[in-house]
Amino acid sequence: MKILSAFEKGFLRIVDLFFAIKPQPVPGIQLLKNCKIISHRGEHDNRKVFENTLQAFNRAKNQGIWGIEYDIRWTKDLQPVVIHDPDLLRVFGSTLVIRQTTLSDLKSKYPLVPSLAEVIQRYGKTMHMMIEVKKEVYPDPSHQNRVLNDLFSSLVPGDDFHFISLTPEMFELIEFVPKSTFLPIARIDFYRLSKLSLQNNFGGVCGHYLVLTEALMARHHKRQQKVGIGYPCSKNSLFRELNRGADWIFSNDAVMLQKMVDGMVAGPNSLNPDKVE
Repeated sequence: MKILSAFEKGFLRIVDLFFAIKPQPVPGIQLLKNCKIISHRGEHDNRKVFENTLQAFNRAKNQGIWGIEYDIRWTKDLQPVVIHDPDLLRVFGSTLVIRQTTLSDLKSKYPLVPSLAEVIQRYGKTMHMMIEVKKEVYPDPSHQNRVLNDLFSSLVPGDDFHFISLTPEMFELIEFVPKSTFLPIARIDFYRLSKLSLQNNFGGVCGHYLVLTEALMARHHKRQQKVGIGYPCSKNSLFRELNRGADWIFSNDAVMLQKMVDGMVAGPNSLNPDKVE
């Protein structure tokens, strides 16, 4: 999802702190067992392990995380690769622009950037994949659809993967999957995107826990749609979202949250749904 400004980051840290110290009822054992955590760009620190790389995804997989979220962009020769930004400056310190280089050239210079084919081959059917479609020009939509169709041919839309986007207009360029595979990401315009999802029979909606109200979540659940929540980073924040009925938990701290959930499911306190901490 989107790289936040310094102001947004500061504000969200305050929000996270508030919800981290605000006590929440411990979810019932079934909610904990059904908790579906998604590792946002894999488990990374962008120092030793970089986001959206096979190493980051391996870390999530090895810890039993249910799903991974990653971003796709297209190279000059129209091959999809897994990278968040249009260039490599923020993560790898290079000004190389993805759409201006071929896949072979990219891999020769920066082998840590995986192709979409590599990610699907390694993690398809083993972890659910939330694939963020970045806003960019599709020079040949028909060809690009065929490429995606071939890559995802062994997977079931909705069961094995979803497409998500901050720019849901990008969904119009993807024609090989049913609309229920699409999940718009809501920010400030969450009411508009919620309405868009309902009108188009998308699979649901995703957004920060601060903007997705219980009333809005209920609207989607009533229509058999699902809701993805980002980014709980504490026990109490996670408990709040599970109790509110979140279907998916996007997190930058997925392994920490998963270990906590696993420990509670295995331990004696997991049987006490009324315990408050």
